[in-house]
Amino acid sequence: MSRTEKEPQASCCSSHAEPEFNVKSTSSCCSEEDASTTSTCYGSDTNTKEDQTATTSSSCSTGESKDKQVEPVDRESKETKTLEFKIHGMDCPSCAATIEKALLKTEGIQSVRVNYGTGKMAVSANDRSVYDLVPDQVHKLGFKAEPLVKNTNMQTYKIEGMDCGSCAMTIEKHLSKNPTIQEVHVNFSTGKMQIDHSTNQNEIIKEVQRAGFDASLDSQRQGTANQKKKWISTTTISGIFLALGFIGSFTSVTPGFITALYAVAILIGGFKPAKSAFYAIKSGSLDMNVLMSSAAIGAALIGEWFEGATVVWLFALGNTLQNRSIERTRESIRSLINLTPSEATIKSGDQLIRKPVEEVEVNAIIVIKPGEKIPLDGEILSGTSSINQAPITGESLPVDKQRGDTVYAGTVNESGSLEVKVTKLVEDTTIAKIIHLVEEAQEKKAPTQAFVDRFANVYTPIVFSLALLVMVVPPLFGFGSWGEWVYKGLALLVVACPCALVISTPVAIVSAIGNAAKNGVLIKGGTFLEKAGAIQAIAFDKTGTLTEGKPNVAEVISLYNNREELIGITRTIEEHSTHPIAKAITIYAEERKISAKKGEDFKAIAGKGAQATINGIEYFAGKPKLFKDMEVPLKEIEERMESLQRDGNTLIVVGTRTEVLGLIAVADSIRDITVQSIQKLKQVGMGEMVMLTGDNDGTAKKIVAETGIDRYFAELLPEDKVIAVKKLQDEGKSVAMVGDGINDAPALATADLGIAMGGAGTDTAMETADIVLMADNLEKLPHTIRLSRRAMNIIKQNVWFSLITKVAALALIFPGFLTLWMAVLSDTGAALLVILNSMRLLRQK
Repeated sequence: MSRTEKEPQASCCSSHAEPEFNVKSTSSCCSEEDASTTSTCYGSDTNTKEDQTATTSSSCSTGESKDKQVEPVDRESKETKTLEFKIHGMDCPSCAATIEKALLKTEGIQSVRVNYGTGKMAVSANDRSVYDLVPDQVHKLGFKAEPLVKNTNMQTYKIEGMDCGSCAMTIEKHLSKNPTIQEVHVNFSTGKMQIDHSTNQNEIIKEVQRAGFDASLDSQRQGTANQKKKWISTTTISGIFLALGFIGSFTSVTPGFITALYAVAILIGGFKPAKSAFYAIKSGSLDMNVLMSSAAIGAALIGEWFEGATVVWLFALGNTLQNRSIERTRESIRSLINLTPSEATIKSGDQLIRKPVEEVEVNAIIVIKPGEKIPLDGEILSGTSSINQAPITGESLPVDKQRGDTVYAGTVNESGSLEVKVTKLVEDTTIAKIIHLVEEAQEKKAPTQAFVDRFANVYTPIVFSLALLVMVVPPLFGFGSWGEWVYKGLALLVVACPCALVISTPVAIVSAIGNAAKNGVLIKGGTFLEKAGAIQAIAFDKTGTLTEGKPNVAEVISLYNNREELIGITRTIEEHSTHPIAKAITIYAEERKISAKKGEDFKAIAGKGAQATINGIEYFAGKPKLFKDMEVPLKEIEERMESLQRDGNTLIVVGTRTEVLGLIAVADSIRDITVQSIQKLKQVGMGEMVMLTGDNDGTAKKIVAETGIDRYFAELLPEDKVIAVKKLQDEGKSVAMVGDGINDAPALATADLGIAMGGAGTDTAMETADIVLMADNLEKLPHTIRLSRRAMNIIKQNVWFSLITKVAALALIFPGFLTLWMAVLSDTGAALLVILNSMRLLRQK
């Protein structure tokens, strides 16, 4: 639900047009669904070469809902197809117009529609090859375009055995050489592979195994994992032979037998990394398997069998521990899937039938008993209950729900029995979207991670080349024996592996994003996690963010000391209106058990108020302007009215055509959690907190005084909020904007970081912002800032620790202090410590 503070043409939307309480729409004639986008209010219409008005019937019809199919008009060709793009970098509605005009000049494009509010663009063309030109054309204009249509042929596989990003690269390069594979993406952070192929599943699994890793279709992962637990690992067997050889060296066993034990340990423990190394070299990658295999083989060739066996075993042990630790961070998101039950109880006539959630259709009636988890998103038809929404929103207290309220899959019904009408299929539920968005976020590289990866790509071949030079050059010039320098070169090879450095960032980001998701916060990628940690100022929208977004009666003034009579007359007039102010007055009367009178001839007076006839007398309730237009004197209450308006109240005057009976003051109340959240943000060291509002200066001052906000900008239109954010940025601050994700879209896009509230209730909020607070309050914002700052500190710790470990190892090689097995231990140990340090983010409360 959108909330606006200023509504330019409110007169045709409701009988009361006070700006701060319009809870429905962003434009005077737009419906609530239209309000999900803001293109209509900024004039971003569809342009077509033949007819620019073909797809719009009025100025408000351009706002498409999220799921609505774009249907471009093309009179030349019936083969016209439409492709949607996500546009990044637009900071004002004129950007949308610029992109539209520029793309319409491209040959083959029939129509272009850019929606500034949602950041989406629909392009229609009669030749699919034209779509390939779109990203480049948009890039030339200073923006970025990403196709929204994903390859429907892509399959998802779980990959096991990856312990750093270079493993993912090896798999990608190996598989991309297979002619039956059209596209492949492997992500180390999530342990997933997306692949488009024309062969069968078993062949894909075999190809991945040839590269030295294990693969299984996403749905089969658990079964294969359980099967593997029955077998003794090769690491254990290799370790047993290494231990036997080491013990035998202290006995009278022949040296040849001991060497054989070490050789078996190398063969068993090193087979898998050697196979991976073969395919890595074949595909042009220089990963850790290549480096470790080279070190083990080299050690054996110069007669250091114990060293070679120790290298293999420590490497295998380190990989096993790393894989288990990384898997725990990945499970932090996978565990969200287990929040929803696999079956639902369907009401069919008088019978209750259990069905898998995948088979339940929209509009089916499901029954949820006390203590059960809700299987699908829906709307309550009957019953009342308290729902624990913590898995979705992170709210600490259960929320009371009744008929007409929305419930979400994965939440827990704590008390009463409910009948719920299903509104979304299992794959479209809020929890499913959360899982999808979080997994996408984990796959996006943060700037720090991208830099580290670039560094590692340069560092590894340089040190590898240096190791080869160390092995060859000194003995050629007579500076020691070949065995001595080959050994040092092999140690340098092991140190060349930048495993700890490469995983220093992604594991921390996965852990932080997983923690946030479990606490009702969606962080859409490492970039935004980093930005949140660097934020110096936060700009808050007022209505619906700092305040409830709905009015409450603050004061009733009766001129004839007949308070109940005044409220009864006002309720009679307002009961027939759906305006938020009218609802507030009706609820106020209901709570005090003041009933409505018998009225007739109910009428709405556009933009001014409403009227009704009671006992033959016409009564009016509305703005002061309504009574001024009727020339009813207001002098008796004028001073009181001015005082109430200065304090931020909206006034409803009640009276007849000849006299005023009294007035009712209505105000938006501050959320209980707002003041606590502001205080906590100050405690974590937030530099400045600013309020942006469309209200008058008096109202703004009152809110600022009550909440502890540092500064405010008042009487703003939506486009003025963009100017306010830019002003803060011009002052040298990194600015976050917090709003509802709909009407605040321009300001959210302009800010360095856009934070939307109430993501559980609006798809638009989940799409438009960089960070989404699933609950409709600020409770989790301080946690998000703390988490992001701690994540940045841990990433810095990891990077510096990895670099210092490498420098120390390099320094100790040449004096001969660092043995080969110590080099392996330092590398795998450093990687393991980096992972464990990152996992601390999973446990942050």
